[in-house]
Amino acid sequence: MSRVVCRNCVLALGCGPHYEFAIEEFCLAKFRLDMQELDQRHWCSWEDTVELYGELTNCTSLVAHKMDCFWPNRLVDEFFIRVHKHYFHNCSLSGRQLKDPPNRILGPFIVVPILVTLLMTALVVWRSKRSEGIV
Repeated sequence: MSRVVCRNCVLALGCGPHYEFAIEEFCLAKFRLDMQELDQRHWCSWEDTVELYGELTNCTSLVAHKMDCFWPNRLVDEFFIRVHKHYFHNCSLSGRQLKDPPNRILGPFIVVPILVTLLMTALVVWRSKRSEGIV
């Protein structure tokens, strides 16, 4: 019984250095090239990096499955922490670059409350003048 446990431990630990080397060589190398092609000002734009990030994630998963490693695992977590510290350390917590919405979206959120306020004020004034003559 102890041999089985020990054998499983060796197999699980055996993924470590080889898996780490494989994801560095295959996955991170391509991600680095892709990110170099992308202007550094766009690194925080989720729209610009989502495909590259997805490819990196899929690559780490594919390598893990080919090497009979569990995925996700501690090495993958540490790998992505290093990637985030290098490429995304200046980005907001949501991972998206913060910017104002377009005017076609922002406009109604400004105009509608103003119109409702003016309409309600006019309605109150009209009702108050109308009720003065009834008394």
